[in-house]
Amino acid sequence: MFQKQSDREEISFWLSYTSLMVGLLFIFILLIGAIFLKSIVLKSNVEKDRKIEELNAQIILMQNISQEQKVKIKSVTGVKLKVIAELKESLGKNISFDTKSGSLRLSSNILFDKGSFILKERAKIELKNVFINYIGSLLSNKTVKNKLDRIVIEGHTDSDGTYLLNLNLSQQRAYAVMNYLLSLEFTKRNNLQALLVASGRSYLDTITNDKNQEDKLLSRRIEIKFRLKNDDAMYQIERILDSVPSTE
Repeated sequence: MFQKQSDREEISFWLSYTSLMVGLLFIFILLIGAIFLKSIVLKSNVEKDRKIEELNAQIILMQNISQEQKVKIKSVTGVKLKVIAELKESLGKNISFDTKSGSLRLSSNILFDKGSFILKERAKIELKNVFINYIGSLLSNKTVKNKLDRIVIEGHTDSDGTYLLNLNLSQQRAYAVMNYLLSLEFTKRNNLQALLVASGRSYLDTITNDKNQEDKLLSRRIEIKFRLKNDDAMYQIERILDSVPSTE
C-alpha cells in the first residue's frame, strides 16, 4: 500500500513538472514571438525613415535645379507632345486622330462586319494607307524614330454584352489588324515587326458625347498608338518638375 502511494506521488510530481515545463515553453514561445514582432516593427520604422530621407533628398535636389535646367529637361519630356502636334498637322482632317494621346482611330464598322473579327477585303486598302501615313510621319522624324518603342493596336467595343464577350472580340480584332499590318512590305522594310503589339480593351475605354453619354458608334473602334522609350519615366519627371517651386 505504501509502495503504491509512493508511486502515485512520484507520478503526480512528474505530471506537475511536465506541466510546469510546458507552461515555461509556452511563455518562451510568446517572448520569442514578441521579440520577432518588435524587430519587424523597428525594421519597418527604419525603412520608413530611410524612404523619407531619400524623398527629402530628392526634393532638395529638385529645388536646386535652375530654371534653365528645368527647361532643358522639359524639352526632353515634351518630345511626345511635339510629335502629336506634328502628326496633327501632317495627317490633316482626313484621319480620325486623338490630339491628346496621339492615337489613330479607325471605326470597327468599316473594318469588320457586326460581331466578326475577319477584316473586310475592301477595308484593307484604307487600313494600309492610313497606317503608312501615320507611321511614316513618325519615322520621318529621326529623333522619334530612334525613340520609338512600341506600336500598339488596341481593340475597343461598346458596352453592349458582357465584359468577357467583348474582351474576346476586341482582342481578336486587334490581332486581325496586327497580322495584316505585319504582312505589309512597308512593315518589313522598316523593321517594325518587333514593335507591333495587340491588345483588347473590351468596353473599358468607351467614348462619351457632350452629354456624358456613351457614343456606341465611336466606341466600337481600333486604335493604333505609339509609345516612346521611357514614356512613363519622362511623364513622372515632368510631374515632379511641375510640383517643385523655383528657387530663383
